[in-house]
Amino acid sequence: MSKKDYYDLLGVEKTASENDIKKAYRKLAMKYHPDKFSNASEKEKKEAEEKFKEVNEAYQVLSDPDKRAKYDRFGHAAFENGGAGAGGFGGFSGGFEGFGNAEDIFSSFFGGGGGFGGFGGGRQRGPEPGADLRVDVTLTLEEVAKGVEKEINYRRQAKCKTCNGTGAEPGSSLKTCDKCNGTGKIKVTQRTVFGNFQSVEECDKCKGKGKIPEKKCKSCNGTGLERETVKKTVKIPIGIEDGQRLRLSGMGDASTEGGPNGDLYIFIHVKEHDFFVRHGDDIICEIPITFAKAALGGEIDIPTLKGKKSIKIPAGTQNGKVFRLKGEGINNPRAYAPGDQLVKIIIEVPTNLTDDQQELLRKFDESLKDKNYKMNKSFIERFKDFFRG
Repeated sequence: MSKKDYYDLLGVEKTASENDIKKAYRKLAMKYHPDKFSNASEKEKKEAEEKFKEVNEAYQVLSDPDKRAKYDRFGHAAFENGGAGAGGFGGFSGGFEGFGNAEDIFSSFFGGGGGFGGFGGGRQRGPEPGADLRVDVTLTLEEVAKGVEKEINYRRQAKCKTCNGTGAEPGSSLKTCDKCNGTGKIKVTQRTVFGNFQSVEECDKCKGKGKIPEKKCKSCNGTGLERETVKKTVKIPIGIEDGQRLRLSGMGDASTEGGPNGDLYIFIHVKEHDFFVRHGDDIICEIPITFAKAALGGEIDIPTLKGKKSIKIPAGTQNGKVFRLKGEGINNPRAYAPGDQLVKIIIEVPTNLTDDQQELLRKFDESLKDKNYKMNKSFIERFKDFFRG
């Protein structure tokens, strides 16, 4: 059966950026992760496992610029029989005058392992690190303003505690890998449009270690890895914003190849607040007051991040007036100064008036003079001038 297109597997276009590919992989890896199917049927588990493997295989190629370039040129043929590399370039003889270093040219296509004819060895990649993991944390604006510690719980792939990651049953030992004879490397040959190529690859049986267990550990079935639940307290810095993320180095999955652990990323989400909207380190709130309060002035109670506070409203305050409370916003230690709280006044017009109330209001309005309505007077004069001219 032919292999599926790697771009189709990840659901991205061929022009996708590295970031788009990484996002697509993480989404699919979480969707088909074995932990999600612990209570599923054996058939569902097997299907999810195959899908998980396909997604990982696609990501291993498309996340590596060199491998992606090969795949874009030659498709799956670029990785048949273990992948292309340098070494043993058949079908061409003589030199490559005018092309510079031939190994450089072909290693840019094929990743450069082994030797290319007589050009010597190429670069060898180290063991792949473990997968990165993601945990989402939701905060209140109050927690953002003062900083907080949050306990997180997540599952990860870790070194098997029974065999200490060796993959061997306790009491048994490791033996030399019979596929690579203990070198951790194997030679593979690939046919391409340029001819036959040989490369040196990491042994897929021992994962480059050169040793395999004589008797597999029963706890991890010889993988050296097991699932574990991690509980960790994370310190969230003051002033962090919605959508930001924190990286905890080495707290992700353990490597299947003996490389370093992946990282853990904490994605921050900030709840919508009942009163405040954040703008940088400032916070904004709208406070409704009555028409009488706006006209006569007086004190009103307002919410702040530190609790209730009273402010004085001057007589004649207009709708939309903004009062600034210095230093009552987010006290971000990375900023030059603390943010402020902006209080926007909204004058609420009374509704559902009784007949008596309407009559009183009409009489009150009739008693007012131009001097009581400076803005209205100015507007009427400009209005008349506009149509007069």
